Amino acid sequence: MAWFKKGKTPIVPIGDRTVRTEGLWIKCEECKQIIWKKDLEANLNVCPQCGFHFKISARARLAQLYDDGVFKEFDQHLASNDPLNFVDKKPYYKRLQQMHAATGLRDALVSANGKLDGKPVLICAMEPDFISGSMGSVMGEMITRAIERSLERRSPLIIISCSGGARMQEGVLSLVQMAKISAALARLDEARIPYISVLTDPTTGGVTASFAMLGDLNIAEPGALIGFAGPRVIEQTIRQKLPEGFQRSEFLLEHGMLDSIVDRRELRGYLVNALNFCGH
Repeated sequence: MAWFKKGKTPIVPIGDRTVRTEGLWIKCEECKQIIWKKDLEANLNVCPQCGFHFKISARARLAQLYDDGVFKEFDQHLASNDPLNFVDKKPYYKRLQQMHAATGLRDALVSANGKLDGKPVLICAMEPDFISGSMGSVMGEMITRAIERSLERRSPLIIISCSGGARMQEGVLSLVQMAKISAALARLDEARIPYISVLTDPTTGGVTASFAMLGDLNIAEPGALIGFAGPRVIEQTIRQKLPEGFQRSEFLLEHGMLDSIVDRRELRGYLVNALNFCGH
């Protein structure tokens, strides 16, 4: 029956005017609180009721951290050439085209340079809306180039991870990025240049198994899912019930896998203090 079907965008009458309300309110995934979108954005996309951290875009993260939200992007022309001609529900090259149209990016990473508290810092931030922030050959190349810039300029490096892991559409070419980036980070360590890893929800698969856990300082947002295989896969493999909170950032901190958990609203100040402590 037609009256049960969703029609056009809801319209709320106000006097002799009408106002469209769709998209102006957001429901918190954790506490189910209804939040005015502008209030949520002013709170850095953290629920003011329960502290739940919503996913945000890579460029939004950079704007929150850099002085006055100003930064310069690198390597945004790099794009995958679909080396395996991979097809699942659709050809990989078409999926990349759709992601580019939706996000304005050619891959799931923004690599940038700017100032944090007046000091130059290189930051790489992953884009969760680009194939779930998965890591392919382009992301690996962009992060490696960022590490090389950090070496050349002797500037600290921060990588903000938000990823489902290695990108299956590129097969072993995505997996080799784990070793490639880790080897570059070893050179950064030898040069005594700080590398801070920020893990957000989710950070999983090959990203967790390589550079996301190799920081001089590994910090995470509250409640972030962090791990290699998913909880269901682990339970089915070991045939045991996992502890409550398993693979969440609080669990990892308790078991020595993280150095700190930092609320997004306090992250900028925390990073400034950390880099000052490192002498940068």
